[in-house]
Amino acid sequence: MEKAMRDSGPRFQPVQFVRRWIRRAVFAVLGFLAFGVIVYSVISPPTTPYILSEARRLGGIDRAWIAIENVSPHMARSVVAAEDANFCNHWGFDMTAIRAALDSGSTRGASTISQQVVKNVYLWHGRSWVRKVLEAGLTPAVEAVWTKKRIVEVYLNIAEFDEGVFGVDAAAHHYFGKTPSELTATQASLLAAVLPNPKGRSASKPTTWLSKHARSIADGAATIKADGRSACFEG
Repeated sequence: MEKAMRDSGPRFQPVQFVRRWIRRAVFAVLGFLAFGVIVYSVISPPTTPYILSEARRLGGIDRAWIAIENVSPHMARSVVAAEDANFCNHWGFDMTAIRAALDSGSTRGASTISQQVVKNVYLWHGRSWVRKVLEAGLTPAVEAVWTKKRIVEVYLNIAEFDEGVFGVDAAAHHYFGKTPSELTATQASLLAAVLPNPKGRSASKPTTWLSKHARSIADGAATIKADGRSACFEG
């Protein structure tokens, strides 16, 4: 009897089996994301989940990658001034903006450029705790591995500027018939002004409100250049 029990070997334990495979799956996903963070620090992301979904929905999109060196410096300053003025002074999360958003009862304006890059390059749109947790973990990793200049470069190349128009190269041609290097301060600020609502705003046919908002962005871009808050992604 005892010999038979010894020969039968250890009993199958389904709970431990499931836990083991969950751990393996979690480590596999984390490893894949870590690999992606390293690779995209030097290789341009060919697309993003959102761009792919829009391409399927629309039957195609307008986008071409362009190096930040070939983009007017007005453009980089404008998007930072519009979306994340303290970009050079934080590690991925702007705690001042987060506290202000919490005090006002809203999360609008608390998302940094780094968070937006992580969400668009690696994750998906929509509200879920899973995405938020992944975003919270990946953002410091991207900040640690990528340069600030690289983060802005990727942001400029994946941002949506109109329906089916992604990246500053496509946007400059679409709205102004120019290359990104030819964008003026006014044109750059208009492009930055459409970013929160690219399907509902137009840089070439701005409303009175949008023109006023763009002028405010242009002033902000000049300010961050003057006070050194653009130094981390310029030069």
